[in-house]
Amino acid sequence: MTSLKEQLVSLERHAISDLEKIRNEQDLDEWRINYQGRRNGQLPKLLEELPKLPIEDRKEVGIAANELRDKLETGYKERLQEIRTAELQDKLLEESIDVSLPGRKHAIGKLHPTTQTIREISSIFVNLGYQIVDGPEVESDYYNFEALNIPPDHPARDQWDTLWLDYNNADGIRPLLLRTHTSPMQIRTMEQQEPPIRVIVPGRCYRHEATDATHESMFFQIEGLTVDKGITFADLKGTLYTFARKLFGEERKIRFRCDFFPFVEPGVDMSIDCFSCDGTGCRVCSNSGWIEIMGAGMVHPNVLERVGYDPEIYTGFAFGMGPERISMLKHGIDDIRHFYNNDLRFLEQF
Repeated sequence: MTSLKEQLVSLERHAISDLEKIRNEQDLDEWRINYQGRRNGQLPKLLEELPKLPIEDRKEVGIAANELRDKLETGYKERLQEIRTAELQDKLLEESIDVSLPGRKHAIGKLHPTTQTIREISSIFVNLGYQIVDGPEVESDYYNFEALNIPPDHPARDQWDTLWLDYNNADGIRPLLLRTHTSPMQIRTMEQQEPPIRVIVPGRCYRHEATDATHESMFFQIEGLTVDKGITFADLKGTLYTFARKLFGEERKIRFRCDFFPFVEPGVDMSIDCFSCDGTGCRVCSNSGWIEIMGAGMVHPNVLERVGYDPEIYTGFAFGMGPERISMLKHGIDDIRHFYNNDLRFLEQF
């Protein structure tokens, strides 16, 4: 009995010592097989000697053997948990995120520079009491030309390289086209409501242009219209002065020069002193000191009569500008084609 008990004590000492040295699951499994394996485990082999002991000694040795088996099983489970916890911690350290570092910014979209300019211009006029209206991009000859004092034989039609649509007009519908300007909404707006009218019309226009640094076949335009009793050229100047200074700076100087547009009389082009050189002359203003930003004028009496307004009672003014050109001036962009080439290196700057 004494010899078997001593062997159990020695086995326990060696098993615990070996267990403490184990650092991975593979070695731990080999330890379990070595000490607890049913066929060749050291503890089961010792227990084979238990029936050979006197009956009075078997109980004491059996209790010691069961305690050792439980101790080895508990030690195995605890060591397995320790190894797995250590492996998990090592893995977490390898894959850890340093929360003290600044976060990575998610790429988000931006408004197109033309859209930004349209919104900025629209905001200024909304604050001046204007409404924003929209209209069709496919127009009839009537709204695009005739109602705007441009009859079929008028030489002013040569200014627009119109994109006509192949449309069956057997029912008497006037020919259709892609609008060459947003001015048709002058007529549509006045047909739908009585004065006072204060609207701006941002939208796409189309012309059969040979594209270059300053021309595109598709571009945006912002039309403005004011009609009421007693509107004068002074109102036009005051409105556009305010707009230009809000957009380009309060220190801007404004210049009006006579120009011709079929649907206004008199017509003017409006320029501001160059914000790049303060009027001394540079590449931006072609060394003139001035930058043209829009055309404008008093609404032609023929246009008012066309929609049923009495030009002896009502007067008004209209203006039009290209937001791409405004954006080019503000940001020093030298080619209008950059706006629609979808080059992220260009678009991400705005």
